[in-house]
Amino acid sequence: MVELKMADGDSGSERGGSSGGGGGGFQHLQRDQETQELASKRLDIQNKRFYLDVKQNSKGRFIKIAEVGAGGSKSRLTLSLSVAAEFRDYLGDFIEHYAQLGPSSPEQIAQATAGEDGGPRRALKSEFLVRENRKYYLDLKENQRGRFLRIRQTANRGPGFGVGGPMGGMLSGQTIALPAQGLIEFRDALAKLIDDYGGDDDELTGGSGAGGPAELPEGTSITVDSKRFFFDVGSNKYGVFLRVSEVKPSYRNSITIPFKAWSKFGGAFCRYAEEMKEIQERQRDKMYERRDESEGDDPDDD
Repeated sequence: MVELKMADGDSGSERGGSSGGGGGGFQHLQRDQETQELASKRLDIQNKRFYLDVKQNSKGRFIKIAEVGAGGSKSRLTLSLSVAAEFRDYLGDFIEHYAQLGPSSPEQIAQATAGEDGGPRRALKSEFLVRENRKYYLDLKENQRGRFLRIRQTANRGPGFGVGGPMGGMLSGQTIALPAQGLIEFRDALAKLIDDYGGDDDELTGGSGAGGPAELPEGTSITVDSKRFFFDVGSNKYGVFLRVSEVKPSYRNSITIPFKAWSKFGGAFCRYAEEMKEIQERQRDKMYERRDESEGDDPDDD
């Protein structure tokens, strides 16, 4: 209960700081009344506090992450439940990479902080997500205070909502810095909230139109050479879909396949796999035949 009240107070300071005039304040109050607080988790990592709040409005459920620094400064990120699940998986990758890193030498730290502004210049590992109108950049970095994961969120608010437009820039450039020592604790807390409150997110966002499925298959991934492919099943007001993401160290691209096309896509993949298998077998047989003919043509030694 204490954590929930503190998180509510944090959210309240956000609303109070942006209420502005009478009309704008009424609009914010109306939005606040439509948003429900479902759960909250507080994490204390080094000298920072992090709040993970599960909320719900007419568009569905989402997670708001707030970082509160030692001086009271606040930074916030907003993740839909589907993005939060991808985010959780990425945290696992960063945890594995961090665990494999050895201790830093003074020379490495000096090189990492050799930027013009004295901030970290070199990223030890980087990934990024592009979902709807938001982009998320994840960079494992290092400075004199140690290693940390910098998470930056940018949002395209559309025409008329730039820096000079209404509320321009409020969602653009939001950044939090998570100390690397707290990556596991943070990932586990996020995973618990997703498990507890993400099960019926498809119903809240419209499902498949006819009630929507109560459950969706769990996402998976495969690794081929330097690429990693993610398969994530989601749901929105248009129905169930499969998002296939191709990820390399400095590249990410995704396609979305509606549920009604899964069988056709699967059939096409299976057909090409069988045809390619037959082609490879024919090529192998021809190679063996040529080798046998070459060996048969060798003259006998006298």
